[in-house]
Amino acid sequence: MTPKSVTTAANLIVIFSIIAIVYVLQTIIVPLLFAVIFSIMMFPLCNLLERWKLPRAAASIISLLVLIFIISGAVSLLVNQVIVIGKNGDDLAKNFLTIYDYITKWTESTFGIERGEFTNKVREQGQSALSNAGTYVLAAFSSAGGTLANAVLIPIYIFFMLYYRDFFQDFFIRLNSGTPANKTRSILFELYAVIQSYLLGMLTVMGIVAILNTAGLLVLGIDYAWFFGIFAAVMILIPYIGIAIGSVIPALFALATMDSYWYALGIIIWFQVVQFLEGNFITPNIVGGKVNLNPLFAILSLLLGGMLFGLAGLILAIPIMAVLKIILGLNKNSKPYSFLIGEPSKDHLKKETYLNWFSKHEGKSGDME
Repeated sequence: MTPKSVTTAANLIVIFSIIAIVYVLQTIIVPLLFAVIFSIMMFPLCNLLERWKLPRAAASIISLLVLIFIISGAVSLLVNQVIVIGKNGDDLAKNFLTIYDYITKWTESTFGIERGEFTNKVREQGQSALSNAGTYVLAAFSSAGGTLANAVLIPIYIFFMLYYRDFFQDFFIRLNSGTPANKTRSILFELYAVIQSYLLGMLTVMGIVAILNTAGLLVLGIDYAWFFGIFAAVMILIPYIGIAIGSVIPALFALATMDSYWYALGIIIWFQVVQFLEGNFITPNIVGGKVNLNPLFAILSLLLGGMLFGLAGLILAIPIMAVLKIILGLNKNSKPYSFLIGEPSKDHLKKETYLNWFSKHEGKSGDME
């Protein structure tokens, strides 16, 4: 019988080998993963068109064109806003430097800390960064576009995944020939349902959060409210701290463009209110518990995804982790890992649960010795 330590070591070697292979082949795998996600998102439309008696090829092409139109519109809107904001980079830099000088002078007079070479260097670098803000953000968009892979290949992948979806289903059934076909179809449907539920749910949540963010910024009179509102909404992909991070940029922008720091404080307060609503009411009621990942592992997966694939990894991390949770739950030996990735139940968060267990076993500790 193989020792458990050897089995664990072998599993770890396999995991790290898979990660290494995925990293080496990321230029092929990342576009393929995006194609899988987009094809799942467009499947309901494609299926609806087929029910309207359209041929599958025509339904697949129309669904693909709709997806291209939506993505192109969103990217064009964001890039246009970045260009407009970037044109005001010099003015923003001057305003930030005024704020910076005020803070350093107040620090010197209050705490007696003199402005040294380090703070001057920070001032110079800050001015340079803000003056070229538009260039940096546009470069980020360009690199993101490269990470999302070839703009020609992804649509081709999506088309064939929609067009040959029954063929691929038959492949998985043949691959698991020892398992009943109905069970394999059930597993595939569960994977599809989880990914679609998460993606469509998160898109809905981001839309609601974007409207709430933008409404607050418009009430405060902040310029480019839609851009900052949508940006902060996208940041909710990072659990718990996403909106908080997304509130920093509009708050700094308000400091540089408005005549009072109360605007920046108002932005931070409003975004925290939105984060509270999103975490306690919006996401639980829309996304529900179908993904139910452990927040710790969700954050770790985002960090690992970002480390391996950059922006593309951040987008793919949560759906991949949700699918991995289901796959691990199918095997008896790997079920504990599926349990670990999943969100803890309320019983695991109760202090009384541990105290009851401890009180029951405290008297037995002597016997065990």
